[in-house]
Amino acid sequence: MLEKFLLHVCCAPCSIAVIDELRKQYDLSILFFNPNIHPEEEYLKRKHEVIRISEEWNVPILDQDYDTEKWDTATKGLEDQPEGGFRCNACFRVRLSRTAQIASELGFDMFGSTLTTGRYKKASIINPIGEAVATRYGSHFYVEDWKKKGRETLSRKMIKERGMYEQNYCGCRYSLQDMLKRKEMKKILEKKAL
Repeated sequence: MLEKFLLHVCCAPCSIAVIDELRKQYDLSILFFNPNIHPEEEYLKRKHEVIRISEEWNVPILDQDYDTEKWDTATKGLEDQPEGGFRCNACFRVRLSRTAQIASELGFDMFGSTLTTGRYKKASIINPIGEAVATRYGSHFYVEDWKKKGRETLSRKMIKERGMYEQNYCGCRYSLQDMLKRKEMKKILEKKAL
């Protein structure tokens, strides 16, 4: 009998290769809990793509409500933090805590997250948070840096084959603002170059 594994997923591009790998080794279920994603339209696009993967491979998905209040509370006062700073750590803690809680309540043997797949997401920060919340909820956190072992290349291939939506910012309103500022700055620099 396979061990029951609850995998928190943030989006299809970061998750597809991980889900494919784990579904062959565990009794896998997916958790979509991402109250950081802004705006809601973007949240729904990302959720839709994760549901596509879930349905394609018949992997059960647990879908949490789009409840931004807890995330807003956890990141209050950290609005000016740069991408990858303390605001991100608080965001990871919110999502991993909820995953640990659900894993414990529903009797999963372990839980993990695809958060370490992100190009700018450090496993050295995310994994200790996962282990700490696992201890709090009496669960086991699966430690992995999902960027390794060719998974990023495989993900790109799988997403392209399926014509799936790929976002162009991490997810929260602050990363969206940063992305829009970078685009605007690029336009200004291009005009100056002419």
